[in-house]
Amino acid sequence: MTGGITIGTLWQSPAEHLSLGGDEVHVWRVKLDRLEARLQELLLTLAEDERSRAGRFYFQRDRDRYVAVRGSLRALLSSYLNRKPGELRFHYGAHGKPALANGSTDDSICFNVSYSDEMALLAFSRGREIGVDIERIRTELAREKIAERFFSLREVDSLFSLPPDTQTEAFFNCWTRKEAYIKARGEGLSLPLETFTVSLVPGEPAALLSTAEPSGWCLRELTPDPSYAAALAVEGYDWQLKCWKS
Repeated sequence: MTGGITIGTLWQSPAEHLSLGGDEVHVWRVKLDRLEARLQELLLTLAEDERSRAGRFYFQRDRDRYVAVRGSLRALLSSYLNRKPGELRFHYGAHGKPALANGSTDDSICFNVSYSDEMALLAFSRGREIGVDIERIRTELAREKIAERFFSLREVDSLFSLPPDTQTEAFFNCWTRKEAYIKARGEGLSLPLETFTVSLVPGEPAALLSTAEPSGWCLRELTPDPSYAAALAVEGYDWQLKCWKS
């Protein structure tokens, strides 16, 4: 299926040798609590600036999650590129989006990472920008005034026209799709969330419905776990989605 999986994401065990084709997008599901025994090993693969950032977290749990995610990112990139994890170097865009530093390895690989609670998603592509977002579903968060503050008027109208028992799912559909899109664009909140509209009705395909600029982006819903909502945004349409579990 061109453009990926829309419903009931199938998370497969990876092949022994990873290969990322130019027409493929790979998303990895990582359960962070399963990496506790490897945290010291993963920490040793991080660059000095990453270790420094890890040390600034106030809570040990937050530090451990950061190390697990960054270490997993380096491990997966090293498998794709046949390089040692500790050799990889990153640079950061104006709004903080990371990319492989020029000259360090094959910089045609684009990637993006998101994590919430004990689950992370890591997305990879070649030559096309990509963004991913995952959020643990919390009913109390959906009841706050976040929609009115950050969603477009069309999204707000759509959300509150739904039956109350579906509004939490719709809220997180909207939130993750918007976050994935701005992360793919690499513009952070300099691209205001209310200036574009995404689909949110449960059961309907993820889609970018309107934006201030011509759209060359594709949105996809991901289902990493019943307790989480997630979305993927990818530049272009002619690609195949493969979802892996680590």
